[in-house]
Amino acid sequence: MASPQTLSLADRRIVAAWAAECAEHVLPLFEAEAPADVRVRDAIARARAFGRGDLDAHGEIRRRFEAGRAAGAATTPAGAAAARSAAQAASVAHMGAHALGAAAYAAKAIGLAHPDQPRAADEEVLGQLDRVTPQVRDALRLLPLVGENSSGPLGAGLLASGELARVIRAIQEAVAQD
Repeated sequence: MASPQTLSLADRRIVAAWAAECAEHVLPLFEAEAPADVRVRDAIARARAFGRGDLDAHGEIRRRFEAGRAAGAATTPAGAAAARSAAQAASVAHMGAHALGAAAYAAKAIGLAHPDQPRAADEEVLGQLDRVTPQVRDALRLLPLVGENSSGPLGAGLLASGELARVIRAIQEAVAQD
């Protein structure tokens, strides 16, 4: 049986576009540090193409780690978080729950880039929620709450602790209320 964090192919395509938007919003943080490294931009483009149905899940599952490796080219924690946001967006082809990871890493990147603005990450989350369509909301509602299911990225790993978990909980609470 598949993990409830996987989502159907149709739902993964729906949330991939939103995840790509989240990652694209923080792309300048990475590109300012590694302008010649195209892996992060490419991961966002692939997430969008997957969302449109132009790429299949199998091929993208094999390529999903490329943007994550680009995080090593970043010179600041904000740039690395931006790269990880794109890696999460590219991983939506594998599991839909990675869309929440893309959003969480994007909010983390904004917070790290603006340490003098304590609400910067929360404002980023509000912007992400403004871009949630009814279809994205419905798909995100199908995911288990962060920390409640161990069969995917929302389980006991990085997304289920600290700032990333806080952001994901906030998004999940907001989409549950709509």
